[in-house]
Amino acid sequence: MAGRVAVGVAGVAVAAAAGTAAMLAAQIVFTPRTIPVPHDPPPRGDVAYGRRSSRRPLTMVVLGDSFAAGYGAERSRETPAALLAAGVARRLRRRVSAYTLAVLGAETPELRHQVDRALHLRPDIAIIYIGGNDVTQLAAQSARVRQLGADVRRLRAAGAEVVVGTCPDLSALPPFRPPLRQLAGFLSRRLAAAQTVHVVRAGGSTVSLADHLNPVFAAQPDRMFGRDRFHPSADGYARTAAATLPAVLAVLMRRHGVPTSGELRELGEAAHDAATQPGTTVHPARPGAQSRTPPRETAQPRRGRQEI
Repeated sequence: MAGRVAVGVAGVAVAAAAGTAAMLAAQIVFTPRTIPVPHDPPPRGDVAYGRRSSRRPLTMVVLGDSFAAGYGAERSRETPAALLAAGVARRLRRRVSAYTLAVLGAETPELRHQVDRALHLRPDIAIIYIGGNDVTQLAAQSARVRQLGADVRRLRAAGAEVVVGTCPDLSALPPFRPPLRQLAGFLSRRLAAAQTVHVVRAGGSTVSLADHLNPVFAAQPDRMFGRDRFHPSADGYARTAAATLPAVLAVLMRRHGVPTSGELRELGEAAHDAATQPGTTVHPARPGAQSRTPPRETAQPRRGRQEI
């Protein structure tokens, strides 16, 4: 009798697992149809902020997908490039010329073409938002994060500072329903952690967006999402820029010899923590910095104050 019960329980478990898998498969096929395809271009993202002076303006480029381009904003001043350029100009008292090279619908392999264009501008800093489309297409992560690292390495070799806003947690998107919502959250955070490792290895810095953005996006979807319920609204982009600006200011200050605080941590550990802690910036360890950890890859996680 016990054997029959065990077999019965096992059968129920297998059936439940099969049902969950079938539901996931159906949602994976159906959900992309609910994600709107951008048609109209976002507002122009090439802007300049700050007073003219004898000092050369800082050149900023913003690369990535529709999130980076500011799709869903209605005015140029609401795009990530404009918000970040205005914040840097105000805090550093420098004129900033910003260029948006992001492409709607871009996935990580397409980022290399944007980097080609960016290098002609000889940027002081490049800001990258990429990964959301990689998650929705269920793309394999390993090759893509290596490609991201290679793109960051090219920008760094050209003298640009690089800040990558790691993949946001897509479980907050209104079109996603359980259990796909949980799957999207898991894949997003796993990608964000892998992005951190490869970006920092390449000499760039990352800022974790997931936990900073998700609570407010989930709590106020009508305010934070645009009309398509997929891309951020002006308020959503302001929130994103507020999370990113401290990282941008930190790398620019480091560029000019201003020290920034942050303990040394093992890189994998720092990447994992950054994917779960709001607004965490991870910088490469400074040459010569001392660490209590064994001689492994190290990084400097830093919690930034959000401002814009």
